[in-house]
Amino acid sequence: MRVVVTGAAGFLGSHLSEALLRRGDEVVAFDNMITGQQANVDELRSFPGFSFVEQDVTDPLSVDGPVDGVMHLASPASPEDFDQIPIKILKVGGIGTYNCLGLAKAKGARFVLASTSEVYGDPLVHPQPETYWGNVNPLGERGCYDEAKRFAEAITLAYHRQHGVDVGIVRTFNTSGPRFRPSDGRVLSTFVTQALRGEPITVQGDGTQTRSICYVEDQVRGYQAMLDHPGVVGPVNIGTEDEITILRLAELVREMVGSTSPIVHVEARSDDPKQRCPDLTRAGQLLGWKPEVPLEEGLRRTIAWFRDGR
Repeated sequence: MRVVVTGAAGFLGSHLSEALLRRGDEVVAFDNMITGQQANVDELRSFPGFSFVEQDVTDPLSVDGPVDGVMHLASPASPEDFDQIPIKILKVGGIGTYNCLGLAKAKGARFVLASTSEVYGDPLVHPQPETYWGNVNPLGERGCYDEAKRFAEAITLAYHRQHGVDVGIVRTFNTSGPRFRPSDGRVLSTFVTQALRGEPITVQGDGTQTRSICYVEDQVRGYQAMLDHPGVVGPVNIGTEDEITILRLAELVREMVGSTSPIVHVEARSDDPKQRCPDLTRAGQLLGWKPEVPLEEGLRRTIAWFRDGR
């Protein structure tokens, strides 16, 4: 297949691009490098089927030749980004998704949207099935990301219904693995970085809020499964049901690093979800997918990457 991947220099986008290349697909990668990392692009350049375009997907997209799939992963996604570049996040979720859908329509390609568990907001239903409409504050500091993704889902379904574009929506939950930006403000990268440096590990609030952390290799398999199942629209949750509190995650990271860092509690961010755990029934039924890498193994690999000084 010849697949366009947006956000290909980012954490999840680079892993997906590499997995597609390793199975023999050709990847046309787009990234404006606002939050992407050049090292990720450099690792992909060794594959003969890889080409890279440094471009913001809010500008019109043009790709010569046939395209079989368009996988739209471009979007800043960390809490630090919500504070610093909220307009860019809204634009890539709106205009960027519009441009990517236009490319898929023009090429007759399958379109896969990287949505997020953030569309559920601070959920009142647990675990979260795809039928749940969510509890989102559109005016809060997270609203730029939450509503951008909710709009992206809406326009994706509009293109499917009005123009017959073959679309699939994946809702990604928390992920572990190499290639995180160390200072991106996400909980796992923050804990690992602090533990390795011997700094206090900062737990927001009382730490009873939960997350479900899936290893990136499993996440990528879910995205590939969605690409490879034309006609499956979704949305489909891709994550793990292995739920853990933030406080226990901090303790576990500290133990696995072998750190003596104290755990300190700081003020929680506004609208911080109290629970995150996907219902994976639909992923198994529609895609034949389930996670395989245990939480602690995913953490071990993540810590090893950070420890190597990446």
